Amino acid sequence: MVVMGCDKAGTDWMPVLSQKLTEMGIENKILYDGTRDGCDYTDAAFMVAEEVAAGRAEKGVLICGTGIGMSIAANKVRGIRASVCDNCYSAKMTVVHNDSNILCMGARVLGIELALKITEEYFSAAFEAGGRHERRVRAIIAKENEQLP
Repeated sequence: MVVMGCDKAGTDWMPVLSQKLTEMGIENKILYDGTRDGCDYTDAAFMVAEEVAAGRAEKGVLICGTGIGMSIAANKVRGIRASVCDNCYSAKMTVVHNDSNILCMGARVLGIELALKITEEYFSAAFEAGGRHERRVRAIIAKENEQLP
């Protein structure tokens, strides 16, 4: 299951990205569509990140104007590795090398066609478990756990 959220900048993208994931055979759900009055990107970011961190979803997608705010907010949730991607190579490699679990994109800096290609690359990639990449992800997790109260 992939959970999705956006602020007002990403509202138009949600159904299009949802359809792309469905076409890829990936079950998905829009949790926060950016249409609520006074919605903040942090609301969507935390909602999606908490679902992924709790294991109720395998991955997430977050859309705001640049993707940056969503990424910063989502990464405050323990267990999240949210990555802003603006090209297909980065989308693939953040999964392969970093075991990213949330894709963040910017609706004001990307066109929807590129966003669809990035989404396809991200969700077609698999983490290279073992070796240096797993060791590095474990180091990130250890540092995160060390900083808990």
